[in-house]
Parts: sequence; structure tokens; C-alpha cells
Amino acid sequence: MPEADAARELERLAREIADHDKRYFAEDAPCVSDADYDALKKRNAAIEAKFPQLIRPDSPSRRVGFAATEKFGKVKHGVAMLSLDNAFSDKDVTDFLERVGRFLSLGADEDLAITAEPKIDGLSASLRYEKGRFVLGATRGDGEVGEDVTANLRTLGDIPHVLKGCDVPEVIEVRGEVFMSHADFASLNKEQVALGEKAFANPRNAAAGSLRQLDAKITKRRPLKFFAYTWGEASKLPGKTQTDAIEALGAWGFPTNPLMKRCASVDEILKYYEKIAAKRASLGYDIDGVVYKVDRLDWQQRLGFVSRAPRWAVAHKFPAEQAETELFEIDIQVGRTGVLTPVARLKPVTVGGVVVTNATLHNEDEIARKDVRVGDTVVVQRAGDVIPQIVRTIVEKRPKGAKAFKFPEVCPVCGSHAVREEGEVARRCTGGLICPAQAAERLKHFVSRNAFDIEGFGSKHVDAFLADRLIAHPSDIFLLEKKFGAGPSAIAAREGWGPQSAAKLFAAIEARRTVALHRFIFALGIRHVGESTARALALNYGTVAQFVAAMTAAADEVSTAFAELNAIEGIGDTVAKAIAEFFEEEHNRAEVARLLELLDIEEAEKPKADTAVSGKTIVFTGTLEKMGRNEAKARAESLGAKVAGSVSAKTDILVAGPGAGSKLKEAEKHGVKVISEDEWLALIGGR
Repeated sequence: MPEADAARELERLAREIADHDKRYFAEDAPCVSDADYDALKKRNAAIEAKFPQLIRPDSPSRRVGFAATEKFGKVKHGVAMLSLDNAFSDKDVTDFLERVGRFLSLGADEDLAITAEPKIDGLSASLRYEKGRFVLGATRGDGEVGEDVTANLRTLGDIPHVLKGCDVPEVIEVRGEVFMSHADFASLNKEQVALGEKAFANPRNAAAGSLRQLDAKITKRRPLKFFAYTWGEASKLPGKTQTDAIEALGAWGFPTNPLMKRCASVDEILKYYEKIAAKRASLGYDIDGVVYKVDRLDWQQRLGFVSRAPRWAVAHKFPAEQAETELFEIDIQVGRTGVLTPVARLKPVTVGGVVVTNATLHNEDEIARKDVRVGDTVVVQRAGDVIPQIVRTIVEKRPKGAKAFKFPEVCPVCGSHAVREEGEVARRCTGGLICPAQAAERLKHFVSRNAFDIEGFGSKHVDAFLADRLIAHPSDIFLLEKKFGAGPSAIAAREGWGPQSAAKLFAAIEARRTVALHRFIFALGIRHVGESTARALALNYGTVAQFVAAMTAAADEVSTAFAELNAIEGIGDTVAKAIAEFFEEEHNRAEVARLLELLDIEEAEKPKADTAVSGKTIVFTGTLEKMGRNEAKARAESLGAKVAGSVSAKTDILVAGPGAGSKLKEAEKHGVKVISEDEWLALIGGR
């Protein structure tokens, strides 16, 4: 795959996976199977492994869950609730253990013990205890901020209100999984049907929907269970190993999974996986794999985290279930950036107890590679939810006369040419802002939860306001009354509205006249700039004035501003060029200027760590002998530093090991402070 294709495919995957994360974590209504989702994540990881220079700051490999919804209060986790990386084969598990060994620089004679336990398919929750008393409970949310569901969690019989024992830490966040057994799920759905209510699709959705009720009385009536398996913030660690810690949680009164086991070798780990897979159907609750964790807690601390997952744990997923069905249509959808995405419409088929009807086909190359045709019988697979992945076509069952699918060369929405540039994976509509599909999607993105998060301004309202020409650009949202004469009374008179809903909408718009810098950047809809990229840019530039000035200057790709943008860790040439291209367009700069006249953009939060390197930009070069490069970078970031990939005038410190080359010369050129690895360790307080 050419590098240009890889960059575009990573952009598509980031966008598609983010949409699935929203449906799964925020809406409890997934529209893609576990298998399909895992396949997307695996493809993303494979491309990133081949092209590490293209890893995007908004990559799914750097993101957790989805933002908390407004219907609950928000809770900032004391320690981030991260997700897990996945393993899909025995080799993946072996690779995981080898990575751990390399990171820790373990000798051949050092034992690496691992705990193994079933991976429960439920909803993650964090329970905060102070002086042994349960004071706060929250969902995972986006990993940083979750939803306050304290009242609902108090109704679960498995969750103690007061911890047992005299060795309980002053403060501890106990984390685990809320789930529903198969028997309880069947009983609940029977009750739902008897009451004329909609049945739940599966136990995971039932558990998530039950926990996230506004009325705790409803949650109390639902048969929810809980397993504790880790912790977040803790004033004192509950042991020296994962095994010790889980035993402590059990002693304090939490249910823990009795199937957890400490393993001393790869063979023992894989035998455990096979044993659990064989027991899966008889466990009485849903699991979708096995979780492995490094047992020693001091090694866990050294290993630390990548942006969305711990380095010391991995989830070994079970393979997907499969079935055959007929593909009767291929629809084309147009996204906010003009990308034409094919969607397969399937004859309903039950796979693993769930009826599935749709699947994304990604792009025209994917259709051609699998030779998917209308009328084909296809093999689909899933592992827990609804939409399957098309694995292959069954050519021998193909009806006579079935023609190869011809991808459209015009946009199905506006009729503009749909072109595929050389090296592009996607075909895009050239209609730009005149294309209703793109205009609508760009505005929907602007008001979406992780952008401006304007409560009550949903997709259907964007579509209606666009159709009636009340809005055309993001700035128009803040000019509804002044520019269009569409004040609260005018909106209240519209079909489906009323005085109360109109008043709420205008209150929500007013509340968003002040917004965080990273949300503003993300809301602009710049290609390749997702949430993580936006946060990185906000942190690096600090204020919106500095950001806009730097990005306008960076439109010149030979400028110092472009070089500095490119040097930000995780940005790279592809993302930098996309940002430069955005600010090179006069109409984009004009819209940004209009927004800045109407809004108050908050400065980015300063790094929290009060250390010798807090807020400084660090570059590593040469060979590090005391710790691996990844461990060094992770340590620097944990102390509030920004790690860059290249030296510029804005670099504060270059840590140079043996073999330092061009970066050392650049540092001398810019007058950057150069220190050795030993000096670096002394500066940050040792290992």
C-alpha cells in the first residue's frame, strides 16, 4: 500500500471507528458487530505498524470510549479509565509478552508471571471509596470523564456500601464490570414483552441501559451483577501483585471472578484460553475473550500506558461466529468530507442469536477485492452485536447474470462528479459546500458531542434548518436571531417545537459561546484532525489567537510555522499538510474569523504536573541505555512534558544518547539545551 493510500485509509478508519464508539459507549445502541469492529481496529493497527510515521493523534489506538452524555452529571476520573489492546491469535499473545520483556529489558532468567481472567461483556464502572465508604460511582465515558451514576450503582446488591477489614486505603477507586446473566436477561425480556415494551438485543445492551436510567428505582428492579477486577486512584496499593490486589478486593466485600488464574508461561496462558473458550457457553454470562495482565505491580507502573491502553495488559478475543445470507442491494452514503461509502443491505439472518441486516463495504477497492455483487450469497460474521462483516462471497451460489458492481462516478445526493484522485482509496464528491450531504454533515459534526456539544441541536434539526435556509455555515448558528430573524418565538412556532424546547435550544447555544480550544479546533472539521489531534494542537499553541496565527503562517509549507507544526509529536507530514490546506482556503479563514467574533475560546489547560519538565518540549535522540525509548517518552509525558519528534527553535531539551546525529546538530544550531541520559534521569528524579 502506498503511503498516501495508507494515510487516507487511517483517516477513514479513525472517523468510522469513532462513530461506532459513540453508538456503543454513549448510546447503548451499537450498529456494528464485535467482529466487524475488531476487524476495523485490527486493520488500523496493521497499517499503523507498517507506517508508524502516519499514526494519527485521533487514532482509535489512542482513544477510549466516548464522551459522557448530558443527562447525567459528569465525573472526572482520578486516574483515566483506559481500554485494552486486542490479541486475535496465539502469535499476538506471544508478541505481547515479548514486547513487555523488551520494554522492561528483562533477562532470560527473569520470570514474567501473568494473570488471566475471562473478559466480561458488560459496562465498565468505577466506584470511589473514601474511608471505606462508597461516595461516588461513574461510567467509563471517554476515559477521562464519565457519567455520575452513583444512585443507580447503590442499588446493586454486589456493590458494598462500606468496605470490610481494617487495611482499607483512605481513598480507592474500585473498578469492574456491570453485567447481566443469561437467565436474568431472558426473564427481563419476557417482562418487557409482557408490558408491551421493546426487548433488549443482548445482555450487554440490557445491562448498560439499566445502569444508565435517570430513575434509580428502575435500575433497582433490573437484575444487575458486578465483578471487580482493578482499581484507579488509590492512596495505597492493595498489594505487590495483581493476584494480591484481587484477593484484597474480595476480602473487602467485592465479588471477583473465581476463574482468574496466575500463569507462568505462554503455554499455560494459551491452555487457559482454550479452557475458558470451551466453558464459554456454560458460564451463564457473556464473555468475549480473556484478559492477560502482568502480575507484578511495580512492573505495571514502569510499563505505564500508551494513549488509550496499558502496556501491561491485553485482551485475547474469541473468534467471530459466521452465517450465510443474501446481499440484495448496495447503497451509497455520502459523508461530511464527501467520501462515498458503500453499505451492503442483507437478507435478515440470525448470527449468534442476533438478527443482522447491514454491513459496511468500506470502499470500491474492498468491493472489487471480494468481488461482491448484488444477488450474491455471502458469508457474514459477528461476535456480539448487530451489523456483520462480509467475510467472502460464495461464488458457486452466484445467480446467473449477476454483474460486477459499478461504483458511481457522480454523487447520489447532489449529482456532482465523484472523483478518485491518484493514490486515493476513497472516491469523493466534488460538490463541497454546495452538496447538501456535506453541508449537513459538516454542521452536524460542528454541533456534535465532542465538538461544540450544543444540547438539543440534533441531526434532524440541522437538516430542517438547512432546508429552510436558516443556517448554512457554523457561524450562522450563533446568528439565528440577529441575521435570520429566527428568535425563540419564531423557532417555537415551527413544527415539532414549542416555547420550552425553543428556549432550551437558545440557552444551549448561548452556553456554547464559550468553548474549550480543543473543542473549537475539532469542530472545524479539518481532515485528519480528530479529538486527540485537536487536544495536541491546543496544548501546543495554548490560545486560539496563537493557533490561528500559526496555522495561517503554516499554509506556506516551506515556512518555519509549518516545520514547527510538523514537529509536534503525532502530527507528521500528512496531518500538517491537511491543516495547512484548510487554512490556505480563504473561505475557511473567513469562517474562522466570523466564529472568533462571536465566541470566547478558552485557553488550553496547562500541564498539571508540577515538575522540572512540566510544559517543556523534549526530544530524544541516539541510543538510550538505562530505559527503552518508549519508556523514556512515556515517563516524560507523565511528568507534563511534550515530546516532539524533531528539533526546532521551540525545543527546550534534547536528551542525547550515544550515536546522536542530525538532531544534535539541529540543537546546536537553535541553541537548544543538550543533556545526557544520566542528566535526564537526575532531572526527573531517577527511574
